[in-house]
Amino acid sequence: MFTIAIILIAVALVLGLWAQFRVKSAFTKYSQVRTSANLTGADVAREILAAANIQDVEVVEIDGVLGDHYDPSEKRLCLSSEVYGTPSVSAAGIAAHETGHAIQHATAYAPLQARMAVVPITQFTSQLLPIIMFGGFFFHLIPGMLAIQLAALCYGALTVFQLITLPVEFDASRRAKVILGQMGIIQPGEEAQGVDRVLNAAALTYVAAFVSSLGWLLYFLSLGNRRND
Repeated sequence: MFTIAIILIAVALVLGLWAQFRVKSAFTKYSQVRTSANLTGADVAREILAAANIQDVEVVEIDGVLGDHYDPSEKRLCLSSEVYGTPSVSAAGIAAHETGHAIQHATAYAPLQARMAVVPITQFTSQLLPIIMFGGFFFHLIPGMLAIQLAALCYGALTVFQLITLPVEFDASRRAKVILGQMGIIQPGEEAQGVDRVLNAAALTYVAAFVSSLGWLLYFLSLGNRRND
């Protein structure tokens, strides 16, 4: 198990770096390609929401690069400035993807409901994990075996969260591609190819996060087994 854990952690690191490179590369390239519909990301989001008869979701502009997200608690679709106000293929793809989450929420999509349910646990474990790592493994303020067990529990919760996240993100991208084509916002050819590349690259980041969490979970489980032997 220990060897498998190390391999998974290494694979996740390489995959994560590669995914980030692909996301930035695809986003930059297709940010320069204007859509035939000449709609900004905000326009795309609002048109899709209107077509889905969703009237209680606010589309807002936020600072930062690639920080786009849908906030189900506030029913806010938050788009970064480069997406919100740019009529590009990249902006259309990302805006449609985030709007896909709003549609999931409106239709009570089960994986999204499950992810929302475990978010409080995930937030707690994310805050607890640094305390365990530094307090247990660096400053030895937490007994060794207890630190290992707590770390394994935290990574177990994170792994479950990342696993649930995969179908949520994949489904949002699938919805985005279909809707953009059906509504004529994206045309076949370079525009559709650009949306595919941007969203497929983004999907890899979620795969990398899951593999990383799983690797660390197996690592701490193997440490615990070694202490017990």
